[in-house]
Amino acid sequence: MGNYVERFNARERILHWFVMVSFFTLLFSGLGLYSRLFHGYFNLFGGGEMSILIHKYAGVFFLACSALLLMNHFSEMNFFDDDDRSWFRQLGGYLSRDPEHIDSGKFNAGQKAFGLFMGIATFLMAGTGLVIWFAPSFPVDVVRISLLMHGLLFIMFIMFVIVHAYLTTIGNPGTLESMIYGNVRRIWAKKHHPKWYREISGQEKPG
Repeated sequence: MGNYVERFNARERILHWFVMVSFFTLLFSGLGLYSRLFHGYFNLFGGGEMSILIHKYAGVFFLACSALLLMNHFSEMNFFDDDDRSWFRQLGGYLSRDPEHIDSGKFNAGQKAFGLFMGIATFLMAGTGLVIWFAPSFPVDVVRISLLMHGLLFIMFIMFVIVHAYLTTIGNPGTLESMIYGNVRRIWAKKHHPKWYREISGQEKPG
């Protein structure tokens, strides 16, 4: 037995990086559309018209990759058990100096909630973006509501991604390795996702 176990295969990692790259492409190409204060970001893409065009097609790519990633992990994320409810009650132990042991599976409750939110929000972003893209084909009120929702979801996306980035780097050292190399140390798996580790190693739950 080696010191590492596989957490994500190549397909899962590639999809994740595609999602990340397309997300930041959407972020920077869309900032100028969000507010005049950020019009300078249009220069990164060769001007306003090119930024809008890139934003539209990056959105299609982001939707496709996000949908594939969600479908790939849906069976692991679409249920919450007693351990997950315990995670929520303790907020993952992040606010405690001496957190109680939480028996998490491959994804803890916070990761499941984040994944499901991102999936739902992505489809909402795509729907409202489609309305904005073909605005002349829709009633004015529908376009206005879509613009409002698109902007609010944009802000929420940024907030959640910042938290996600922190928790996968500084907040939980060793986590980023799983998305770069696909493997994590056994000691990391036992500490952060003990239920998942027992499943892949064929161990019984301690009495």
